[in-house]
This record gives sequence, structure tokens and C-alpha cells, in this order.
Amino acid sequence: MTAPESFQRARMSRRTLLRGAAAGGVLLGGVALPTTAAHAAPAPRCYTRAEWSARPPRSATQVIGKPDHIVIHHTASANVTDYSLAAAYRVQHWIQDLHMDDNGWIGIGNQLTISRGGYLMEGRSKSLSSINNGQNVLGAQTANHNSHTIGIEHEGLYTTAAVPVALFDMSVLTCAWLCTKYNLDPHAAIVGHRDYNATQCPGNVFYARLPELRDRVAAVLEG
Repeated sequence: MTAPESFQRARMSRRTLLRGAAAGGVLLGGVALPTTAAHAAPAPRCYTRAEWSARPPRSATQVIGKPDHIVIHHTASANVTDYSLAAAYRVQHWIQDLHMDDNGWIGIGNQLTISRGGYLMEGRSKSLSSINNGQNVLGAQTANHNSHTIGIEHEGLYTTAAVPVALFDMSVLTCAWLCTKYNLDPHAAIVGHRDYNATQCPGNVFYARLPELRDRVAAVLEG
């Protein structure tokens, strides 16, 4: 689950920084940007806020510059076996209610959500239009690092449970699309929530698969 905005800042792991240095690009804020143009990954189907009937934000969403890291989260919710689009909409409403009503945020904290059935949905207001314009929106998904990151929630709890194939495959496509939009090297830019904050998110199982996620995204970008 995304951390409350009051969490203390955690230092990025040295491993993450070294990963960026080893990527062979130009270092910028710990991220090695590709030195050559990558294959343009297409945008996956993303269900808009209007489609899943989002509540309006309490105040205006701030559009900011492009991020330098993609943060992988899990929702820490039940590992449901209903993989339908209707179930995806339900979890998105659950996240929004939690973030707005319990956490007191202006809206849903993360920019994107992927359901266990592999459906990609828009999170915080203006996220999709901002991504398409090479920008981002200020979220509330990674405490003290929201100004330079974009967050993807993945439905479920992955401390011991396996990650569903459909969810992981959509994460690959989504990260490849974001890396294309923001000209990011996946080996340096894709990180787990725990790399920044004191949290178990995105769970030990999902976190252990981040190297695979980075490699598969890189393969997409190589065409």
C-alpha cells in the first residue's frame, strides 16, 4: 500500500545508483538516460478516470515535469481470483476511497493502477493526459519523492504470493511505454517503493522480480 505522506525519507539503495552507473548512459539524478534512441513502445490500453467513474479531486491536480524514476507498488489488498474488468474498477474505487477518506489526500495517490487481471487504469486526475504530453502529475505515492517519480499500483499482496502473469505482463508494457515517453533507461529508472521509503512494498516476491521486469522492458525497447 502506498505510504502516508508523513513517512520519513529513506536513502536510495547504493545498488540502485550503481545500476544506473553501469547502464552506459548519461547519469542524471541517479538515472542513466539512454545514449541512443530506443524502440518506441506503444501505449497499452488504459481505462480512464471517466470510464471507471472516479470521484473528482478535492483540489486542483498539479502538473509537473517528467519523472526520472518509475516506482513499483503493491496495494497490499486481497489476492482476489476475479480477474474481470468489473473487479478492476472495484479495486480502483477502493484505492481512491482509502486515499481520499482515510489518508485525507486530494485524490488517488498513484498515477496508474494495474489489476490482477492485467487491466491498466488511470489513477490521479490528469495522469493520462500528462503522460501523453511527456509530463507528470504530483502524486502522493512515494513520500518525499513525489516531485520526481511516477507510481504504478499493482493490485494484490506479494510478500509470499506469486505475481499473476497478466498483471506482470501489463507492468512490462506499461513501464516500456513510460520509458519511451520519458526517455528513461529501465535498468536504472524502475525501482521498488522500498528503495525510497521504510516499507515492505511491493512485497518480497514482486521486489525479487524487478530485475526481470527491467530486462523485459529493455527487450521491448530494443524492438
